[in-house]
Amino acid sequence: MNDPLVLGIETSCDETGVAVLEGFNVRSFVLASQTEEHARFGGVVPEVAARAHVEAIRPLVHQALASAGVHSDQLDAIAATQGPGLIGALMVGFAFGKSLAWTLEKPFYGIDHMEGHLYAPRLEFAEYEPPAVVLLASGGHSQIVHVRAWGEYETLGATIDDAAGEAFDKLARFVGLGYPGGPAIDAEAEGGDPAAVPFPRALRDRPFDFSFSGLKTSVVTYLEKARDNDELPPRADVAASIQEAIVDVLVEKTFNAVEETGVKTVGGGGGVLANRRLRERLNEEATRRGVRLFVPSIRMCTDNGAMIAAVAVDRIRAGTPSDGLGSDVDSSLRLGS
Repeated sequence: MNDPLVLGIETSCDETGVAVLEGFNVRSFVLASQTEEHARFGGVVPEVAARAHVEAIRPLVHQALASAGVHSDQLDAIAATQGPGLIGALMVGFAFGKSLAWTLEKPFYGIDHMEGHLYAPRLEFAEYEPPAVVLLASGGHSQIVHVRAWGEYETLGATIDDAAGEAFDKLARFVGLGYPGGPAIDAEAEGGDPAAVPFPRALRDRPFDFSFSGLKTSVVTYLEKARDNDELPPRADVAASIQEAIVDVLVEKTFNAVEETGVKTVGGGGGVLANRRLRERLNEEATRRGVRLFVPSIRMCTDNGAMIAAVAVDRIRAGTPSDGLGSDVDSSLRLGS
């Protein structure tokens, strides 16, 4: 069969992403970020996010189709993020996708947001194939997944409190770096000493699980004492030490999973994978161990419609029936469910 033309829509949080894929070839990729809208609140406000999606979705779909040189009638299917995510934000993209599918009489697929991140490297690396261990790290999720085959996943570990991206955001606000915290800390840490402050690495006794709430407490306590004693270290050193503490744990747990499973392929996805230090450390460790590393480009680490469409492409190729128009969003959707 010819490679299917699929329109993918992603609205799980604060970015409206739309893309058209022909097979795994990205014909168009458009994205509207809400960073400025949420920056004044210091974090994502669900109601603001949903309204911004409503305003952006229709023009972005038109833009994606035009950029791809595709008429809507030529599409083979529509896909939209079903969950997990903010319920109001999810509903915008999902309802629009279903309405478009109904109008065009095309199959509709509801896609797991985290499965989309698992697929992101496939859009840039043809050789990225299971079995693999994949680190998924974003503002709302941190988990390590054993991908035995496409569609066959085992979550080996996950965060028991804050996700890595959430920890970056909270700590950046406390340090005075603003929002979004991940890029702010990444930029501030450049030139800083990552060994300046020995912040803790939690859950060393649990090889695959994460915890970042203790790090937050440690940073707050350390800085309050330093201010009281008028001994504040350079902010670049604090940022670099925070970043190193988070990156250390992410890398260590990922390669614990590599040892456990014996796989020779490591992947990554989610916004935190845009962090330069994390990408550097993953590459160093993969090289040292002789395993292949597939981390997508920065734009593919963000929430985007291309990764959502990619999952649908695989389902179409496998002959998996569409979800139909009676499906609904699930803000707490679990990978593999």
